[in-house]
Order: sequence, then C-alpha cells, then structure tokens
Amino acid sequence: MNLFIVFISTVFLHRVLFSSSVLNLCELVALRPDLARLKKVLYFHENQLVYPVRKDQERDFQYGYNQVLSCLVSDAVVFNSRFNMESFLSSIGSFMKKIPDHRPKDLDRLIHPKCVVLNYPVQFPDVSREHDKNPELFFNTLIKLKEKQLDFQLSVLGETFTDVPEIFSSAQQLLQSSILNWGFLPSKDQYLKVLCDADVVVSTSKHEFFGVALLEAVHCGCFPLCPKALVYPEIFPDQYLYSTPEQLCKRLQELCRRPDLARRHVDTSLYSWTSLKPQFQALLSAEGT
Repeated sequence: MNLFIVFISTVFLHRVLFSSSVLNLCELVALRPDLARLKKVLYFHENQLVYPVRKDQERDFQYGYNQVLSCLVSDAVVFNSRFNMESFLSSIGSFMKKIPDHRPKDLDRLIHPKCVVLNYPVQFPDVSREHDKNPELFFNTLIKLKEKQLDFQLSVLGETFTDVPEIFSSAQQLLQSSILNWGFLPSKDQYLKVLCDADVVVSTSKHEFFGVALLEAVHCGCFPLCPKALVYPEIFPDQYLYSTPEQLCKRLQELCRRPDLARRHVDTSLYSWTSLKPQFQALLSAEGT
C-alpha cells in the first residue's frame, strides 16, 4: 500500500494594501515585512501639516511626521482634492524644520511623483459642529439679515459636543422665530429630508479638504454659498463663491428677496461612485508595481 502525503499551503493572494493617511504605514510595513511587496496606496482625506488648531503650539508633530514617513514608503499617494495635495506638499519643508537636527531635505520632491488627486464619492454621514467651521461668521450674517427684516427659515444640524462656541446659544435666541430645526437629528432619513426641503446651504469654514457634507446638501437640491478659498473653487463655479463676509451677506439678501434664484443647482454627478469607480479600480490595480 502506497503512502500518500499531502502538503497544504496557504497562498497569499492580496496584491494591494489600501490605507488611510491616519495609519502609520511606515511602522506597519516594518512590523509586517511580508506586506512590503504589495502595492501600497495611501489615501489622504485630510493632512496634519495644515489641519487647523487654535494655537500652533497645540499641533502634534508626530501625527504630521507619521504622514510624511508613510508617503515615503507608499507606492501611490492619493488626495481627495488638489487643495489637500498642494497644501501638504508645500508645507513639508517648513514642517521638517521643527526637527532639532539632521533635517531631511527635498522630501516633497520625492513624494510628489507618487501623488494623484481622486475625489471622494458622495455619501451622507452625520455632520458636526467644530470651531474650524467658523460659526461666528455664519450666525452674525443671519442676524444682520434678521435686522433688515428679511424673511428666511433656518436649520442648524449636527451633534452638540462639550466645547460648543458661545455664538450658538446667543444666535439660537436671536433667530428663534426663524428656526425650523436645531441640533442633532436621530435618523439619516430625517437629516436628508431637511436637506431636500432646504433651498440654500452655507459654508463659512476656515478649512476644508473636500467638503462632503456640502456636496451632500447640493446633491439634495440646495444652492451652495462657499468661501472662494480652500477646496471650494475646485468643486463649485464662481457664482457659488464669495470672498468676504460682506459678499456673503449680499448674496443671502439677494436669495431672500429672490428665492427663485436658489432653484439653480450645480451638477454633483462627477462626485458619485458611478463616476469615480473606474478611477478607483485603475488606482487599485496592482499592475506596474
């Protein structure tokens, strides 16, 4: 009787490692050298080199340093907007000067050839209130409209955290007669219904790497008013942008008097998964690595 010996081997079939920029990819590859042969794709939805903090001393150097190192070991570095990419690359030099000695140079030149912009597909997550969204400008503008006795209705959506800017409570009192919705909505369907019922969505952000929440609102039929800065000029034509608080107030006055103008909407189909799927598939192809 013959002896049959069977050898069972597990075949490693993965070809691409797709990771967020919040992951320390350099550390992961060092701990798992078997992953080094994969095509390593790093996706930036934000970058820590220019992420806003109230004081520069509060910026955690390690977070930004990890992102730079991750770029160096990756095969492709993907950003959700050109603004995100350019602000990151242009800040590497000054950021690395914070190292006391042995400062590496020209890292931006090493990373740039790997970089590509691939927008994030439109989804519908919850929104939140943060200091970098500049609520003071938003509410002060609406208070001016109220003082001019212009007619409007207001929905302010998002979770309430422990550190809420004071302007929220004072504005809620001053604008009470115009408020339709205020605060967190318990279901996604309710959130989307408010967006679909609204005419105008306003951004007063001090920073934005892509602006998913705003695109979601526009996708639901809202007319956007955004700063002529950051990522917004990449996404929206000039008629949806303002440069100063005075321009924002003027545009809102015009829309209050002529609400029919808010029925003209920008096309967001370019940011749908249907449109972006082929680009993601091409990016995640392991060919050429």
